[in-house]
Amino acid sequence: MPGSEQGTTRGESPGRWGGLFRTKSVEQSIRDTDEPDAKLRKDLTAWDLTIFGVAVVVGAGIFTLTARTAGNVAGPSVSLAFVFAAIACGLTALCYAEFASTVPVAGSAYTFSYATFGELAAWIIGWDLILEFALAAAVVAKGWSQYLGQVIGTTPVAHFGSITFDWGSVLLLAVLGVLLAVGTKVSSRVSAVAVAIKLAVIALVIVVGLTYFKAENLSPYIPPSKPGEGGSGVHQTLFSWLTGAGHSTFGWYGLLAAASLVFFAFIGFDVVATTAEETKNPQRNVPRGILGSLLIVTVLYVAVSLVLTGMVPYTELQSGDATLATAFAIHGVTWAKNIISIGALAGLTTVVMVMYLGQTRVLFAMSRDGLLPRGLAHTGSKGTPVRLTVIVGVICALLAGFVEFGTLEEMVNIGTLFAFVLVSIGVIILRRTRPELPRGFRVPLVPLIPILAVLACLWLMLNLSVETWLRFVVWMAIGLVLYFAYGARKSVLRKGTQ
Repeated sequence: MPGSEQGTTRGESPGRWGGLFRTKSVEQSIRDTDEPDAKLRKDLTAWDLTIFGVAVVVGAGIFTLTARTAGNVAGPSVSLAFVFAAIACGLTALCYAEFASTVPVAGSAYTFSYATFGELAAWIIGWDLILEFALAAAVVAKGWSQYLGQVIGTTPVAHFGSITFDWGSVLLLAVLGVLLAVGTKVSSRVSAVAVAIKLAVIALVIVVGLTYFKAENLSPYIPPSKPGEGGSGVHQTLFSWLTGAGHSTFGWYGLLAAASLVFFAFIGFDVVATTAEETKNPQRNVPRGILGSLLIVTVLYVAVSLVLTGMVPYTELQSGDATLATAFAIHGVTWAKNIISIGALAGLTTVVMVMYLGQTRVLFAMSRDGLLPRGLAHTGSKGTPVRLTVIVGVICALLAGFVEFGTLEEMVNIGTLFAFVLVSIGVIILRRTRPELPRGFRVPLVPLIPILAVLACLWLMLNLSVETWLRFVVWMAIGLVLYFAYGARKSVLRKGTQ
């Protein structure tokens, strides 16, 4: 069929600009996974992937974000906000599941984009994922360090004159780096233990919380709307800046705004797709891992939010530092704070591990394609990219150890949503250009479902600040400079077509 080997034709000059949009065929991507020196070991099952998905999605957010959103934005309807967010996230998850079952290769959205949009778009999304995973791993590692301080009773931070060093986050990244270098199967086993701990803590919270549950606290389920405090200038959302719309909380607007906020509690399931190349029977197991983990975390989020808002009136959660522990403290259950801190430690450990894993796999795929130095894709006898694991660990440790992030955390959100948009569009394109490809999972109602996924992600992106958008544009500009200075000249695909 015409185009079935698109991107692998020999002896055809792509021209100065044509090569930027040359796609790498699915067949070539799969063949590259058999390179002896850059081959990942296939160890993972659907159960392993589900654990990874739950591990990366359920972090400290369930212990903090739920309470703050209920108290300040949505009231008891925060549980419905989680449902809305899960639907939006589920639309994208369906697209990831189809792509991962069709192109079971490391790299996730980067690899998918190479097969549909071409090399330039693949580089852009790869550069975007580097931002997402590196920042996420460093930011969450710092959060882990704060919870460690609560458990051990002292701050894991050292001061050297004007320099502050967060040794707790660096210690975590060092330990996780060793585990990931040993192998993904070992990492999965460690994740399973940590996931079991945090799920036990969540179960305890739900069971104990139900003993204080009062149905009248859920009324009114959607509190009356009232004016809220919004940012101004570059600190306001892009939607507010474009439309001049006012800012309000509670009511239906507050419910929709809450859905935008809690959507980010689901971020991370896409990392499961980066392990497709290391999965046994990826056509079946990767979709199961992605969709199964999303279903589990949605049930957990809704259950916790219902119990929380049933324990105390939402008006008692309106402080900026409200958490699940706040609701228990109101009822005199002071021991819950330490239990929740332990659950948060376990939750954040697995989040950092899987983000760290995702970062190395994206860089691995880009290096194997020549867009980054090919030597970084070396795996050796262990079947893991040890060199990349060390490099990523050092960079993330420097960021977590010495940098205060502040509003940079929103960069993770915009990077993730941008990747979601491209993957959703890519499903439509690949269905048209390569309809004959075997697909272990197929998105229903194409193109409707992918279009709805794109619209949902764009809406969420509009609710990010102008400041975040400006930083994102600058990061992308730096990436384009690097691509034309190195990647475009070293690309294995372009060299093979000249």
